[in-house]
Amino acid sequence: MTDPDQIKSWIEGGLACEHVEVRGDGHHFEAVIVSPAFRGKSRVQQHQLVYSALGGRMAGEIHALSMMTWTPEDWAARGR
Repeated sequence: MTDPDQIKSWIEGGLACEHVEVRGDGHHFEAVIVSPAFRGKSRVQQHQLVYSALGGRMAGEIHALSMMTWTPEDWAARGR
């Protein structure tokens, strides 16, 4: 069974990130991802970058992943 720490590691291994949080129950996961790679990209393009970092795992090991993607500037503006 996949756990949140594995998903966090896979994302960080395939995408330059400043912050990654992943929560989930082994089947359904939620992620917050902050990356400078998201600058100038649409939300769909940002999510595609994350899917690319996860490789083929979305088709097998990860049943569902909901994500919030942020540039470092947008994340900082949220007061985090």
